[in-house]
Amino acid sequence: MPGRSDVRSANVVIVGYGVAGAAAALAALERGASVTILERFDGGGASAISGGIYYAGGGTNIQRDAGVEDTPELMLEYLQLEVGDAVKPETLRKFVDGSVGTLDWLQGYGVPFEGSLAPFKTSYPTNDYYLYFSGSESSGMARAVTPPRQRGHRAFGRGVSGKALFAPLAASAERLGADVWRQTRATGLIVEDGRVVGVRGVTLKDAPGWVRRAYSLFTQYATKPGIYYPPMRKALEGPAYALERRFAKPFEIRADDGAILSSGGFIADRELVDRYAPAYREGLQLGTAGDDGTALKLAEPLNAATGHLDEISAWRFIVPPAAFLGSLLVDAKGHRMVDESRYGAALGKAIVQKAGGVGYLVADKALVKRARRQLGSQTLWFQRIQAEAFLNVGRKKAGSIEELAAKADIDPDALARTVYEHNEAIADGTPDPLGKPDDIRVPIEQGPFYLFNVSIKTNMLNPCPMLTLGGLVVDEETGAVQTTSGAAIPGLYAAGRAAVGICSNSYVSGLSLADCVFSGRRAGNETGRHIDA
Repeated sequence: MPGRSDVRSANVVIVGYGVAGAAAALAALERGASVTILERFDGGGASAISGGIYYAGGGTNIQRDAGVEDTPELMLEYLQLEVGDAVKPETLRKFVDGSVGTLDWLQGYGVPFEGSLAPFKTSYPTNDYYLYFSGSESSGMARAVTPPRQRGHRAFGRGVSGKALFAPLAASAERLGADVWRQTRATGLIVEDGRVVGVRGVTLKDAPGWVRRAYSLFTQYATKPGIYYPPMRKALEGPAYALERRFAKPFEIRADDGAILSSGGFIADRELVDRYAPAYREGLQLGTAGDDGTALKLAEPLNAATGHLDEISAWRFIVPPAAFLGSLLVDAKGHRMVDESRYGAALGKAIVQKAGGVGYLVADKALVKRARRQLGSQTLWFQRIQAEAFLNVGRKKAGSIEELAAKADIDPDALARTVYEHNEAIADGTPDPLGKPDDIRVPIEQGPFYLFNVSIKTNMLNPCPMLTLGGLVVDEETGAVQTTSGAAIPGLYAAGRAAVGICSNSYVSGLSLADCVFSGRRAGNETGRHIDA
């Protein structure tokens, strides 16, 4: 390790440079603090490879421009359904009441948003639309409580927009003086008299240029497209780590006023997933190799409390095309599980928790025909590829429901009864037993009939991406990491998916990034608060 004279310092040291880390840095810089960010790779983390959806409501300027009439009360009514007891009611209230101002704050730092309303239900809008129903707002469950409002604000940019959200925040933080150490891995916390006073680790920031370029290339492609093909990811991570072992230099940096852990979740650590959420081990890791539980591992020696580690968001989207909202999601016994108009993660959770990870969509000729007509107008290129594969590869087809069930080893009588009861309820005007809205229900009656496998197990043509929702337990006023006895660990804070937060019970698109900004600003404000006192 370097000698004492080599130790550097900053008011605030941040581990992890995604949206949570950037928000924390900006909040601390606004207070006048000096900030050093330790970033495992080149910056952005899972935030930069995300869709760039930010969940906001209550009457944002984007909503107003689009003609969406929303209020904090309506937003709160919906989020109470999703958030549950993940955070205290007063924390959720603060999140909701600050939503309009937080979006203004993001725009002030250059994050672009636009209010073109998507006219159809989708997992992610095309490049024509940037405001949409990004959760279960239009499902029967939510409609019974509160009127649906579009709150998924997509950062403006073609394709997936994660970089359009992260890049302006990062540029602003660095313009204001944040010192970013890229290709730097934190390996431990420095503790004196029970207080976290710094971080130690290894860094390639002073390595030869060819080493940094090679490391960047390996880790970039390990993330994308490696995220969709785990063997490729593993093959590329190997040489990257070899470079780190050979060329990285150890360091220590003092954190005079606090260290913030914003290093992401733990979906990339299969051992941790197997330990805390084994039912989800078959899913696709959504994130970077840096989502390996670094925050948990750094804080564990300090007796840090953790929560919701068993909560995984499994994205089993059935739209686009929107026609599939009319299909029936059944288990291996032929029984329905959930209102199919719910958000994709709610469907994924039902498949895992109610059906052991196995699920099928039942459709008929008319529904599939509508779905094919919608492909061109409702999908981006990657969605179109997946939808085409979904419609044409591996699906079962038969002239009757009983024959269809037999092809998938499903009880023919049970599946036939499920479809019959569904059709009869529509004909009789009886409410759907699982709450699907009437304007979405369609009869399944025109053969041939189709069965599409939507099980959780990783499938290159129809993957089920997953991310972790739990993390370190924090003081909801300050973001300080707490011990198992409930005491704050002096000098240590956490934000984003490193911490328990707004979305730790239930995820909808944009809620994690919104929580990253909310919790990142909270931690940054707290660590920098004494600077301008």
